[in-house]
Amino acid sequence: MLHYDFIYKKIYAHYGPQRWWPADTAFEMMVGAILVQNTSWRNVEKALENVAPYLYPKRMRSLKEAQLAQLIRPSGFYNIKAKRLKAFLHWFRDHQFDVCSLKGKSREDLRKELLGIKGVGQETADVMLLYGFDKPVFVVDAYARRIFYRFGYDMPGSYDPFRIEVEGDLSQDLLFWKEFHALLVEHAKQHCKAKPICDGCPLREHCMQRMG
Repeated sequence: MLHYDFIYKKIYAHYGPQRWWPADTAFEMMVGAILVQNTSWRNVEKALENVAPYLYPKRMRSLKEAQLAQLIRPSGFYNIKAKRLKAFLHWFRDHQFDVCSLKGKSREDLRKELLGIKGVGQETADVMLLYGFDKPVFVVDAYARRIFYRFGYDMPGSYDPFRIEVEGDLSQDLLFWKEFHALLVEHAKQHCKAKPICDGCPLREHCMQRMG
């Protein structure tokens, strides 16, 4: 069985650096991480455009939940996401909206706090850790599962065992993990769709489910 970083090397060579996450600030990144739940990034971009004047913690917190919901309407599930953003802002306020101070916490402690916020699950917490707080972590999303399974890896079904297995086998720096997640997303969008597009796929030669 090929090493996990074989996937990384092949898709990096094919797509090049992704330089994710697309955001100007850590706060904008974390808002985007909540908005992208169960929707496409295209819809998130529309919501972020609407809420742009409030992409500052104190300004967004000053909005009433109903106002915030209408601004983020393009992201879908906007009433639920408004509640989640409010819960996140409450937690963030308790830490004086200080990203630098939060970066000083251990990955495990910070992850536990994020998971304590209503509406922040494991994937969202890890995306925030990786791109908002610069903590190296492997994000297990639907794209990663699909690619790894199709590649023939017998991965654990639950989130943390999957993440821990990959992390334990790859001791790389922060940039590696940022690029790996972004590249897996890009590859899933370009080739490893629900119905795969195998022509031109950089992983086709070794894929267990290649078509044709």
